Amino acid sequence: MIDRTLIDKYNILKSALRTKKRLAIALSGGVDSVFLLFAAKESLPAEDILAVTAKSVMFPSREMKDASEIAEKYGITHMFCEYDPFTVEGIEQNPSDRCYMCKKALFQKMTEFVKNEGDFVLCDGTNADDEKSYRPGIKALDEARIFSPLREYGFTKDEIRKLSKILEIPTWDKPSCACLATRVPYGEQIGESLFSIIDEAENFIIERGFKQVRVRAHGTVFARIELDSADISKFIRADIRFDVYEKLRSLGFAYVTLDVLGYRQGSFDEYLSRRGN
Repeated sequence: MIDRTLIDKYNILKSALRTKKRLAIALSGGVDSVFLLFAAKESLPAEDILAVTAKSVMFPSREMKDASEIAEKYGITHMFCEYDPFTVEGIEQNPSDRCYMCKKALFQKMTEFVKNEGDFVLCDGTNADDEKSYRPGIKALDEARIFSPLREYGFTKDEIRKLSKILEIPTWDKPSCACLATRVPYGEQIGESLFSIIDEAENFIIERGFKQVRVRAHGTVFARIELDSADISKFIRADIRFDVYEKLRSLGFAYVTLDVLGYRQGSFDEYLSRRGN
């Protein structure tokens, strides 16, 4: 049975999007931004919507590819905004406020990029749940006055997934993703070569039938793999386990480990909270 309250909430969202006249969606390719793009498509003419994806070593290559494909599917003009996070002073040291530093620079870049394309209102897919966990990047969004309609109108991740399924949006059950810097402990140096290794390692595991994958890099010594708990028994089959081991060793990791607790969002934030930062 369709939840009419949820549909009514969705209709309110669409009405709010119509008031903006022209929208530029910061499209990551994830559940939230794709849902927002779909809502925009149902609210405004296609020529009044622009999908903008940051093209950067910071983001998984598979997500950038997904963003491009979904924009094409919906007939929305899609553009890549080139972004180099390492132009931000201090970001290589990966401090605990790295997300704030990065988002501030990224959305300054995106705002300038969108302004050059026309009179668009830039918006992103931050949702209401994002305020409940460690999200220093939200401060940067507020400072840049980025319109975050899903957060403003109280859409939780669960509601976005439910509506996406009802509306037959293909990303309704897509695993969550995040920038590649979240794979590295705070305080450990990050760089393009490390991101490239992590990206290749995760893609290799995903291609073997795993959906939710994180390869957490503890320097270039340890790779700690997080999977959905339900997938752990599948992973430890000898053929998969040894294939992954050999691949990650070839990428430069000395040791390859499997996290017995499984995937959890922001696992490095757990350590940060224990330190009291």
